[in-house]
Amino acid sequence: MAVKRGAGRNNGGFCGLRLPVILLLFFSVLAPLLFLTGRGIHFRDSTDQKDVTSVSQISNWRERLAMQHLKPLFSKEVLETITANTQDLEPWSLDNMRKHPLSSSWEVGGLEADQNKTTLNEPKDTASDAAKITSQNKEENVAKAGDHSVLADTPAKQQRRRLREQRREKRANQLVHQDDEAIIKLENAAIERSKGVDSAVLGKYSIWRRDFENENSDSTVRLMRDQMIMARVYSSIAKMKNKLDLYQELLTRLKESQRSLGEVTTDADLPKSAPEKIKAMGQVLSKSREQLYDCKLVTMKLRAMLQSADEQVRSLKKQSTFLSQLAAKTVPNGIHCLSMRLTIGYYLLPLEKRRFPRSENLENPSLYHYALFSDNVLAASVVVNSTIRNAKEPEKHVFHLVTDKLNFGAMNMWFLLNPPGKATIHVENVDEFKWLNSSYCPVLRQLESAAMKEYYFKADHPTTLSAGSSNLKYRNPKYLSMLNHLRFYLPQVYPKLNKILFLDDDIVVQKDLTGLWAVDLHGKVNGAVETCGESFHRFDKYLNFSNPKIARNFDPNACGWAYGMNMFDLVEWKKKDITGIYHKWQNMNEERTLWKLGTLPPGLITFYGLTHPLEKTWHVLGLGYNPSIDRADIDNAAVIHYNGNMKPWLEIAMTKYRPYWTKYIKYNHPYLRNCNLNE
Repeated sequence: MAVKRGAGRNNGGFCGLRLPVILLLFFSVLAPLLFLTGRGIHFRDSTDQKDVTSVSQISNWRERLAMQHLKPLFSKEVLETITANTQDLEPWSLDNMRKHPLSSSWEVGGLEADQNKTTLNEPKDTASDAAKITSQNKEENVAKAGDHSVLADTPAKQQRRRLREQRREKRANQLVHQDDEAIIKLENAAIERSKGVDSAVLGKYSIWRRDFENENSDSTVRLMRDQMIMARVYSSIAKMKNKLDLYQELLTRLKESQRSLGEVTTDADLPKSAPEKIKAMGQVLSKSREQLYDCKLVTMKLRAMLQSADEQVRSLKKQSTFLSQLAAKTVPNGIHCLSMRLTIGYYLLPLEKRRFPRSENLENPSLYHYALFSDNVLAASVVVNSTIRNAKEPEKHVFHLVTDKLNFGAMNMWFLLNPPGKATIHVENVDEFKWLNSSYCPVLRQLESAAMKEYYFKADHPTTLSAGSSNLKYRNPKYLSMLNHLRFYLPQVYPKLNKILFLDDDIVVQKDLTGLWAVDLHGKVNGAVETCGESFHRFDKYLNFSNPKIARNFDPNACGWAYGMNMFDLVEWKKKDITGIYHKWQNMNEERTLWKLGTLPPGLITFYGLTHPLEKTWHVLGLGYNPSIDRADIDNAAVIHYNGNMKPWLEIAMTKYRPYWTKYIKYNHPYLRNCNLNE
């Protein structure tokens, strides 16, 4: 049987010794001892019970004496190994040696000895059986003495041979299995150790680095960069050792390589002079290596460069985060211009032309109602336009838009100029909701408090770009706007409706959504797509579980869900007093100890156990931060969501996702052209 390489090895010292090694130990050490200890005693073949008993006692005594001599010579592990690896061969004894002389075993390759061993290992139920076996052994020995080359292949021998082969195969399988387990344990231990090594930055600046994605991709660019790194190292050493000629030559070659490389990232973009520059740089580096190379000094310089580059990367990451958050919360000039021009146009209209048609549909519960809260005219227009263009029965769709007083005129004017076909639309001003005041709404009271103003406008004011990156996202104006928190007051805003579909203004509708009104929520209040495909979208990401109020009431591994496209059952909402639950938890978070600002954490708390998961294809998220979303998932989605900083109306938007949004905008519209809003 073929045994895989390494079979029988393990970490237990001599525990992996093979049978030949054990036999070598036996014949070199144990056999002489046994011979010496048994010298002068003559054993004779006899079936007499007393003789057998006497011989057995003497043999056992001699064996114990031999083992006493062996113990000082071998370690415990070796003795255990000898015992374990000779179980199939039968324990060594003087009686066994007497019955099976070593000469016979060597003459016939050990076959008869193994066969006799198998016979001795078989059960002996009666004394007559033992006598028969003894007689048979005698006959076999006589036959062997007459002719060692002839082996009687009797059925009994065949059976014993098969049993012996089975035992050997079983033993080999056990050894292979032990090796496999040991290898698996070593591999798992290596994997665990490797997890503790942070190689995200280390190695990226090394001349011996390897690009595992494609080792041959843009190798010339990488070579030039590595040469420049070593040129900086040797130029520093040359200046330190006052070798100014070599220092100037290195600087010259370094500048030439920098000019040739520039901002190039691929070999195809390199100038034709690049090979000459590489050759010249290689020559000066070779000269520098001969004159300046000091392993300790070069290592020290490379380590210093690596640490400096690492600090620069960290600083740039912080600045990038700050700037992206700053860009995300600003309004582009074009959209600001559009809002101002529309506002002027609206207030120049006579009062009778400021009304929308089909106002009788606003409270009809048999129609499909949408809630959209936004201060972005262009974004709101995309939501409405994409929904209507993909609706099978546009006349049954009703849009309830709520904005702030600054954009109220602009929002009205846009939809008066661009009515959504046969659909119904209505625009309201959140500042006209008199019931929404600080005495009723906890978040309004908190936003008006001195502590909140201190947090937003005075405390920890960043003095540098990188210093302000950590807290800037919580200073986004959307957290201060009641438009963001109005989603917790839907029954108060629309008391006559039974169901309403809530939409964010950074989504695009790609399919007919009327099927959502037929989804059975099973008595739950909120129908939403879950987002816990990744571990960081669970409750412990958003809530402070070190606080006992949170730890006692919620599961940290509970699945999060997405705001942006939510079907709310307003009848069940009122029964379960969802707004009251929200108020209770919002009051407990007065000092922001349960969660930071935003609407998703209180939403997770308020609708805990009251959210019905929708099919993933209804709502695909991540187009505002994830560049690797599957194209098929986007195309099959009913709603795509640009959640994240890279909104489609910003310059920082991801180009690959922007066409899904821009195709619902008419860029030839006069207002858009006048404000320089281009695709």
